[in-house]
Amino acid sequence: MKKPAQLGGNPQPNLMFLIEPTDIRTAPGGLIAEKISVPKPTPIVSRPRLNRLLEDSLRSCTSTIVSGRAGTGKTALALDFGLNCGRNVCWYKVDAPEAELEVFFRYLTASIRKQRPAFGNTVSYLAGTIPPEQIALLAEAFVYDLGEGGEAPLLIVIEDLHLVCDSAWLVPFFKRLMPLLPADVHLLITSRTMPPAPLWRMRSKQTLSVIDEEALAFTRQEAAILFKKHGLTQEHSSLALDHTHGRAAALARFFAANSVR
Repeated sequence: MKKPAQLGGNPQPNLMFLIEPTDIRTAPGGLIAEKISVPKPTPIVSRPRLNRLLEDSLRSCTSTIVSGRAGTGKTALALDFGLNCGRNVCWYKVDAPEAELEVFFRYLTASIRKQRPAFGNTVSYLAGTIPPEQIALLAEAFVYDLGEGGEAPLLIVIEDLHLVCDSAWLVPFFKRLMPLLPADVHLLITSRTMPPAPLWRMRSKQTLSVIDEEALAFTRQEAAILFKKHGLTQEHSSLALDHTHGRAAALARFFAANSVR
């Protein structure tokens, strides 16, 4: 993809993004290293059914949204898939204060730079200067920067996007970005609510795949495997499933309470 003509000359890059990835903890601007680090693995049961859905999305779409309330297993699924998908993973955990465009892109850019150090000079400059009506141009610059120095395929995980879904820039940016992402980059978003309709409706264009809360719920077979791993019976798992409706966190609390008896 050609560099957008509107970018003009040679903009001075934001010095924030000239740091090496190992310096992010003490970088100007107060970036929190844990927010752009892949979470530490925790003992989980891999769920082949859901991983197959993500693998299908990886092959046929540019982006995936995993949507469900707190405790439905979104982060665990994203982490399990990220560790086993054969791609380098960039992880960004969003917090509400990052609704401001420039702050959001400081974190997202720093995350991607861990895997593609050449990424981000154009994006970081535009994020601090671009007018609202030209946000689509930022998405084009994002794709252009991804092509600079790209080696191994990427999985970009943005966790808890719901915290900034009211931001005016979000829909025009992601609506333009999703169809443009190259084949070696896949975007995986987790959110407690579905993003605004203009985004999730893109699944009809084979750009986006959605795994919703109903799909996230444990099946009886999955619950039985989980409980067997913790030394509990199928009767325990059936009883727990009936009470929790397959919600991951509620199941975990149930087997934790029964395991100590």
